[in-house]
Amino acid sequence: MKYEFLIDSAAEGLRIDACIRRFLPELPQRTVQQCFAHRDVKLDGKRIKPDIRVVAGQKVELFCMEQSAPLVDVVYEDEDVLLLNKRAGISVEPDEKGGMTLTELALKHVRAKDPQAFPPKACHRLDNQTCGLTLFAKNERAEAILTRAFRERTMDKRYICLVRGMMKPPAATCKAYLLKNAKQARVSIHDDAVPGARPIITEYETLEAGPVSRLLVHLVTGRTHQIRAHMAALGHPLLGDDVYGDRAFNRQQKVQGRLCLCAARLTLETGGELPQLDGKTFTVKCPF
Repeated sequence: MKYEFLIDSAAEGLRIDACIRRFLPELPQRTVQQCFAHRDVKLDGKRIKPDIRVVAGQKVELFCMEQSAPLVDVVYEDEDVLLLNKRAGISVEPDEKGGMTLTELALKHVRAKDPQAFPPKACHRLDNQTCGLTLFAKNERAEAILTRAFRERTMDKRYICLVRGMMKPPAATCKAYLLKNAKQARVSIHDDAVPGARPIITEYETLEAGPVSRLLVHLVTGRTHQIRAHMAALGHPLLGDDVYGDRAFNRQQKVQGRLCLCAARLTLETGGELPQLDGKTFTVKCPF
């Protein structure tokens, strides 16, 4: 099967493998890797390696024997909700880099069964490079209930991540202030309140300790880039994070461009408004 697309200005400068993940999110990662291994990826007619940076206007061609995987990885679905296991490299909603979104794939999934189905609405967000559990509402009532539940923190979200070094202490509840810089698309962490900053609380527990440690993280608050920025501020940046992290260490560990952060567990609680969900815990296998 042949896939092709043009690089637009928003995607300029990205690695070709990242572009493929954005523009062809229905393809399993192993399929893309096999295509590169077999030299079946072309940029403007020339066979290329996955680390090549792209320029606007270039044409990408990808040839693969394997058929597409299901549009989305469904963890749970009923008449009210759709719970998906998001792959890294796909955005939940449109962003400046373009590409198909998880919301668009969710819509294709429900419309394949019912062409008049309500467009699924994301009830919370994961960063493009974060993988794991993402919850969508399938009707307006469920959207209102679930959005309120996330806002009031009755939902329990747990993440698994890899960080540089050993945490001391091995478990803790950390408080700080997060200041968002929308123009730079990043945040900063402060020990004390500063104008515009919002309080954050991050709990962590060490699952495996070493030069690279595995943590279970509980977001008591859920701010933009909270885990990535807060752990970096504590001196233990996430593996694969080239924005807040240690690029030299990432290169040493061979995880450039692959953020080791997964939304691995979600416990739902709606106070009886969606009783089929209350008290249910869903998990996905962490890919790293």
